[in-house]
Amino acid sequence: MSPHSVVVIGAGAAGLTAAIRAGEAGARVVLLNAHPKIGLKILMSGGTRCNVTHREVTERDFHGSSRNAIARVLRAFTSEQSREWFESLGVGLKLEETGKYFPATDDAQTVLDALLGAVERAGVEVESGARVVRLGRTTGASPTSAASTAAAPHFRIGIQDVGASAAFDDGRVAAHGGDAWELPAVEPSRWLEADRVMLATGGLSFPRTGSDGVGYALVTSLGHTLVAPVPALTPLTSTDALCSTVQGLTYEAELALWVGERVVERVSGSLLVAHFGFSGPAALDLSRHWHRAGEGAAAGARRVTLNSLPGETRESLTDAWVKVAKFNPQVTVKKHYAARVPERLFARLCQEAGVTPGTAMGQVTREQRAMLIERLVARDLAVTGTLGYEKAEVTAGGVPLAEVNTATMESRVCPGLYLCGEILDVEGRLGGFNFQWAWSSGTVAGRAAGTRTR
Repeated sequence: MSPHSVVVIGAGAAGLTAAIRAGEAGARVVLLNAHPKIGLKILMSGGTRCNVTHREVTERDFHGSSRNAIARVLRAFTSEQSREWFESLGVGLKLEETGKYFPATDDAQTVLDALLGAVERAGVEVESGARVVRLGRTTGASPTSAASTAAAPHFRIGIQDVGASAAFDDGRVAAHGGDAWELPAVEPSRWLEADRVMLATGGLSFPRTGSDGVGYALVTSLGHTLVAPVPALTPLTSTDALCSTVQGLTYEAELALWVGERVVERVSGSLLVAHFGFSGPAALDLSRHWHRAGEGAAAGARRVTLNSLPGETRESLTDAWVKVAKFNPQVTVKKHYAARVPERLFARLCQEAGVTPGTAMGQVTREQRAMLIERLVARDLAVTGTLGYEKAEVTAGGVPLAEVNTATMESRVCPGLYLCGEILDVEGRLGGFNFQWAWSSGTVAGRAAGTRTR
């Protein structure tokens, strides 16, 4: 049970980065991963292409903890520095029109291989199929003084060896009362000791990859609190008629989330109408807000509206219609909107409004016009929920950044413990932002923990 300088728990994007940085700083590092296969989420991301980062990344692209705190971490290792780092690891990157960076190979395996190569060069010992089920201080370790921990290891890590054939489909740790997380009801197979621990266990998304929530149980057992985790970047489910009549349609739209008579969030982007509901960036970006708005008494007051002409309003469409009807009254409704609204969708909206698409605009009644415009810019969608963690790209919620020193990512609650990645209450929108948070927070944590224990 010889001590390691640093034990990193979780070998996702943040954990790999943290281990590399700590190893480069001279620490003796062991990297533990619960799942027998490392980097599964990296391989799945971006349609297996891995959207490494974005051209412009600021704190405004994130939700959760204080944006000022998020900004401090992002400034410590920027998007530009991330791109330079991957280039130095041999990963050529390409910029797409959307501002997203992908490996030039269009293959996420390229990114994972580069990270694993860097792990090896940094001298990091890697153990997969090693699920951490206990994390505590050694007897006599000071709970408040980081200085007193230099003489001896002060963390004990209990490991369950799960084997190469472990299944994680139903292994999630249960939560009770929203934020009381229980440690797994298994005894460790063995124990490790360490001077420092970096916790990069992620959240609950895609549980079959090993995201079983054990990190929440570990971190709360050491005194941290949690912002209640919810699925984020996950598709919306719906019983709306559009899901059958225009299934498969993808187009630019705006979604608004209402609680009562108040709009709490608007998102714009590509929207995919699927048989189960709605996907694509617009729906995914709205999902975390749907869950947050459903907490407490507001759950029954939630609704989502669809604007198929982003940027337009009832007033702007009405004014334009009146002008066309006055100066060119024979232009048909279909022709007027042909270039702006997908044909199948427009036919459905006209049907709902009782308007024949071939009708001249000057012959449509005021009531029909109002009904069609309402469906164009504020059609209610019958959203019933989301596909949850099974399809969520990230988890919203986690440890508040207020409980972490963002200059080092060291815990303010438990000195010697460092946190990075998705376990923190930070999640970005779609587009490479969550990977950037992993690279940034992992770099800060790894360098600090590695230097401290040199």
